[in-house]
Amino acid sequence: MPEIVVLDTHIWVWWLNDKFNYLSAQQIDCIEQAERVAVSVISCFEVAQLVKRERLILPLPINEWVHEALTPAGVEALPLSPVIACLAVNLTDIHKDPFDRMIIATALHNQAKLMSVDGHFKNYPELHGHLIDT
Repeated sequence: MPEIVVLDTHIWVWWLNDKFNYLSAQQIDCIEQAERVAVSVISCFEVAQLVKRERLILPLPINEWVHEALTPAGVEALPLSPVIACLAVNLTDIHKDPFDRMIIATALHNQAKLMSVDGHFKNYPELHGHLIDT
C-alpha cells in the first residue's frame, strides 16, 4: 500500500492557504514527498462549520474552496465508513472531539501517517508510529 499522509484539518487549511510559516520544514517536506495526501471527509464539514461560525475566512466561497482544495490540489478525501465510526468510538478516551476522533480513525484505518499539531494527538497510544507532529 502506498504511503498516505492524512492532514488534520488545520494543516490542510494552512497548506492550501499558503500559511507555510505555520508548518515546519519537516512537515512541508513530508507533504511534498508523500505518495498520497489526504484528508478525512469530516474535515470538509469541519472547515464549512468554521466558516459558517466566522472562525475561518477563506479566499473563496466554501463550496468552491473545498472543490479546489481536493483533487486540483492533489488531496483526496477519504470517506467515513461504519468501521471507521466504530474505530473512532473505541479510541482511548484522551479527549472527546468527535471530528478529531474521526480523523484519527480514518488515518489508522487507512494505515496512514497523520499530520497534526494538536497536542492531544500525541497522547493517543493508537497513533504511536503514525503521528507526524513536528
